[in-house]
Amino acid sequence: MWMIVGLGNPGREYARTRHNVGFDVIDVLSEKLNIQVNRSLMHGLVGDGFFGGEKVMLVKPQTFMNLSGQCVSELVSFYKVPMDRLLLIYDDIDLPLGKLRLRLSGSAGTHNGMRSVIGLLGRQDFPRLRVGVGSRPEGWELADWVLSHYATEEERRTQFDAFLLAADTAMDLIRNGPESAMRTANAPRQ
Repeated sequence: MWMIVGLGNPGREYARTRHNVGFDVIDVLSEKLNIQVNRSLMHGLVGDGFFGGEKVMLVKPQTFMNLSGQCVSELVSFYKVPMDRLLLIYDDIDLPLGKLRLRLSGSAGTHNGMRSVIGLLGRQDFPRLRVGVGSRPEGWELADWVLSHYATEEERRTQFDAFLLAADTAMDLIRNGPESAMRTANAPRQ
């Protein structure tokens, strides 16, 4: 079984903000895999189905970002998900807008949602796909930046393209393994 978790904040006011990249990618995956993410379970919205002969669960934690680990750790424990079959997708202010980076393990960096997940899982040896939202402009508070919406049509188009590629990367990971998925995500793009 694969568990793919997109980090974000629940609530209409947070929809389509930079911090909700994970939810946006799960929405794209939901469409591509024909998996409805609408069942409430262990502090999250979940949906499951099959892809490439594998059972896949898509997850949107419904705690706020800083408590994401509660949902993730409960689901991982209940379903006994191996760490190499848990994929976390989230925003990264240290990557340019629309740039992806897939890693198989690592620290949380400055991301509080990932700190929560790593803290409650007690380990960090699981794949994570970061989607760049760009660094905060001078004079902006970090919280205001990550909770902001994309300012222009070009930014929205760049991010939507990134969401499509992130979904393709997740599917590549399931179907072909980490080396292939890392080539998909980490390849330089124009």
